[in-house]
Amino acid sequence: MQILLTALSDAALDTLKVFPILYLAYLLVAYFSHSKSKNLTKFLNKTKSAGPCVGAFLGCVPQCGFSSVMADLYSRRAITLGTLFAVFIATSDEAIPILIANPNFIIDLLILIGLKVVFAIIFGYIVDLVLKIFANRKKKELACRVLAEDLEHIHDHCSCHGHFDSKNHCNEKNIFLDALYHSLNIAIYIFVATFLINIIVESVGMEAMTNWFGGNLYVQILLAGLIGLIPNCASSVFLVELFINGGINFSAMFSGLCVGAGVGIIILFSKNKGKNKIWQNLAIMFLLYIMGVVSGVLVSLFYA
Repeated sequence: MQILLTALSDAALDTLKVFPILYLAYLLVAYFSHSKSKNLTKFLNKTKSAGPCVGAFLGCVPQCGFSSVMADLYSRRAITLGTLFAVFIATSDEAIPILIANPNFIIDLLILIGLKVVFAIIFGYIVDLVLKIFANRKKKELACRVLAEDLEHIHDHCSCHGHFDSKNHCNEKNIFLDALYHSLNIAIYIFVATFLINIIVESVGMEAMTNWFGGNLYVQILLAGLIGLIPNCASSVFLVELFINGGINFSAMFSGLCVGAGVGIIILFSKNKGKNKIWQNLAIMFLLYIMGVVSGVLVSLFYA
């Protein structure tokens, strides 16, 4: 019963802490999507190529609010996959507040944030570039098929004119209520996920989890990446506390924090639904883990 109550109170506290960031983020999204903000929306669409850069800096905001919002936006294809990866990699959840509370690790904190932004931008643009190359190939294949059909059916024709009727415009609505609705919706997922994971952590115990790590640096990096996949702030707290107490190296902590996107993964699975989407979400998780491990190994070459 004590474990249940502790998990429940911690889940409620974690949800309350992240809710203000969620609301502010969704308020911005609602404003940009509002019919009165067409010029701003067009501007955002034109600057979509800067998505990974924007995502990397948004991910630096403490807590996992932006990773949750961006996962939701990606499910609606409002942002690119590269931007989503950039946000996930840059997210550090509770790591930043904990390191700030320990003045002896301020240098490590600055290095952590700087390197996470760099890796987030690099991996984000790589993903978008690869997807763009594949998209161009598909367009060429489609164009060839259409040309072949036109030659075979010379008397047939098709039009590709896009028509956006005024009836399809966004309805006028209260952006504050819209943001509140989305924030509460995501907060429910965060609360449930955090509650379940807290029960597991409380049952297993931090000491037992600490014993999983050995003295080998690369084993630490691999295991830290797996810990980072836990969609909860407990993973970032655990990794940072291990680092502060000398249980793991900086590069291992870095690997885990690059993989750890807070509850962003949970939101991705809950919102990005449909045919074959489950495999897409699993692929995103796998690639995120690989990126985190690669980042950790690279960092270990000059800052173990």
